[in-house]
Amino acid sequence: MKLLIASDIHGDFESMKRVIEMFKEEKCDKLILLGDILYHGPRNDLPCGYAPKNVIDLLNREKEIILAVRGNCDTEVDQMVLDFPILADYAYLALDGLRIFATHGHKFNTATPPSLSKGDILLHGHSHIPVFEDFGDGNVYINPGSTSIPKGGFPKSCMIYESRCFRTVDLDGNIIMSRSF
Repeated sequence: MKLLIASDIHGDFESMKRVIEMFKEEKCDKLILLGDILYHGPRNDLPCGYAPKNVIDLLNREKEIILAVRGNCDTEVDQMVLDFPILADYAYLALDGLRIFATHGHKFNTATPPSLSKGDILLHGHSHIPVFEDFGDGNVYINPGSTSIPKGGFPKSCMIYESRCFRTVDLDGNIIMSRSF
């Protein structure tokens, strides 16, 4: 299974269009969205490509490939216009012998972690900063960064998972960081 993982889109159509192009170029099986899909939130400036109606149309055309969790900027109103579920706080993924707890990061994070078993991966966005960080009882926190409003001096980014390897890439496909398990 090959995944493209993106977070913190915040209604940026140009970036989301590029993510879908990367998904197809990389021949991924599923697109995992870690929340904050349409709205930019009161703490962030509008992304350059802010066009949430266009993001809605683009994602609804791709609804069969998407698995999404809710971010702190996602609401029931957003769910009313999207044709795939977005309101779950988390999803468990079992891939290649790895257990991955996927969430947005505003509720479950390294400061307030979910119940994890030794070696489980906590995958979340929210901070807009790409990360691979060991914590807890042999756990790893992974963050793909943001496709729209990157922070910490990083470029716009997303992540590709394949065969127990996570690669954080910029929107041109250049590897920023990676980790294999």
